[in-house]
Amino acid sequence: MIHVAILGFGVVGGGTAEVLTQNHDLLEKTLGQPLSLKRILDLREFPGSPFASLVTHDINDILNDRDISIVVEAMGGLHPAYDFTKAALAAGKSVVTSNKQVVASRGAELLALAKEKGVRYLFEASVGGGIPVIGPLRRDLAANRVTRIDGILNGTTNYILTRMLSAGVDFGAALAEAQQKGYAEADPAADVEGHDAARKIVILAALAFGKLLCPERILCRGVGSVTTDDMQTAEAFGCVLKLIGHAEKIGERVLCTVEPRLLPAAHPLASINDVFNGILIEGDTVGRVWLCGPGAGKLPTASAVAGDVIEAAAHPAPPAADLPFRAADEEDYADAQAAVSAFCFSFAAGDDAREKIAAVPGQGQIIAQPGRISCISAPMTRRDAEKAAAAVGLPLLSLYPLL
Repeated sequence: MIHVAILGFGVVGGGTAEVLTQNHDLLEKTLGQPLSLKRILDLREFPGSPFASLVTHDINDILNDRDISIVVEAMGGLHPAYDFTKAALAAGKSVVTSNKQVVASRGAELLALAKEKGVRYLFEASVGGGIPVIGPLRRDLAANRVTRIDGILNGTTNYILTRMLSAGVDFGAALAEAQQKGYAEADPAADVEGHDAARKIVILAALAFGKLLCPERILCRGVGSVTTDDMQTAEAFGCVLKLIGHAEKIGERVLCTVEPRLLPAAHPLASINDVFNGILIEGDTVGRVWLCGPGAGKLPTASAVAGDVIEAAAHPAPPAADLPFRAADEEDYADAQAAVSAFCFSFAAGDDAREKIAAVPGQGQIIAQPGRISCISAPMTRRDAEKAAAAVGLPLLSLYPLL
């Protein structure tokens, strides 16, 4: 009998409890032995829940229970989730988590502790929700040198941008609609400012390139300044605007960014709309692989958590291989200002606007819309793009890189 505890009985914790109990026969068949949910840690009581009798308010009831071998951390936030995770690993229990903040900030440390204690620290649900990406990246693409990763990693912002384009509503109205439907939190800052996607892309980059960057140190721009005019300009160029997490290795350094980008309509990620997420991985052997599906939600995320529970139960000892990544050093960070791409420039229309916009290097098609004029440049560094924008002599409305 394998005994499991869950820390946090919110959306993900509640969904995990449902999956583990409702599909217990499937899990038993897969593992060859029963799997039982023994304890749930939460500050609240749940008198109407079928799991009410399992609730405890004391983490020590779980840490000191020798029967519990797997702990699911579904609390969210850094503390006390990190502290409880560290304590569970130190007590010789495997930990499965959906907590991207803990993995992105302390993942290297916790993986090392798990290896030292001979247990597992697994976090499939921390990046793609219900989309399996970490397993394929570590296992199925292990024979590849990954060259880059691009992803729509946040369902809230993807829904907002989808509605701005399809319904022509502004950012505020689209955000309010997302909140009304339960797709956005009352405080949506982590989503709309790009922090959620930043944590996810540094985790993917760490698995691909072996170095865990600090999410607070990467270039991160959210969607709050995107306008319906920007969406229409992108459409006029045959593109769509999406919030993209991007990672690539430049020499021995790692570049991670999160920002709105123009994607050509034929790009695999361009057609991923509403709350769905998508991840595009490029390897030197396989070429392009893209994964898409529900990036969040109660049961999709619980599905990924339950998959890791099965993995920890079936293979409780950590792999003999070296740790998948370490915390990045100062010299591991690539300069985002030196990264090269084409850019879409949009300026406020003024006198001699067409002549002035010719100062943008390599500009081709020019599109004039009411109150603005736009072009797409030749590939250049972000630093040079900002200098070119200043040289035009017109008020800059927006500057977006292309993917």
